[in-house]
Amino acid sequence: MPKALFLDRDGVVNVEKNYLYKIEDFEFIDGIIEVCQHYAALGYLIIIVTNQSGISRGYYSGEDFERLSAWMIEHFKSLGVTITHIYHCPHHESIDGECDCRKPQPGMFLEAQRDFDIDMKNSVMIGDNERDIEAAIRAGVTTNILLSEVATHSRADKIVHSLKELL
Repeated sequence: MPKALFLDRDGVVNVEKNYLYKIEDFEFIDGIIEVCQHYAALGYLIIIVTNQSGISRGYYSGEDFERLSAWMIEHFKSLGVTITHIYHCPHHESIDGECDCRKPQPGMFLEAQRDFDIDMKNSVMIGDNERDIEAAIRAGVTTNILLSEVATHSRADKIVHSLKELL
């Protein structure tokens, strides 16, 4: 069974910008390419799991999200990194009601597990807030890393201030 490196998008793959959907506004987090290259070399699938309530809120369309995702996948590919899949939750509870996919719910992780037969116990999650970590724990991911410049405690196994600490 393959293991996966699960990544939140906004705040882990790219610099957090509210409701990012334009390629020209996309800026990679320092170290993300190297972290992905490292984990890929160890045999991990690279999977992004991202809440995208901007779709439900009408800030951008599903097509806008897909366009940015396709560009991002190609950029990673040009640097030798294969992004296996990007799962996203377009919902917001105040608009759509409750769903299984919006983190901290584990739906996107469980869908990835079904789609790729992932060994969750040997997989890793890197998120930038507690809802990322909570979703991964609920899905059975046992190694969880919180990327935060300010956090002092977390349910994550490790808090890092920079992705470079993982290399």
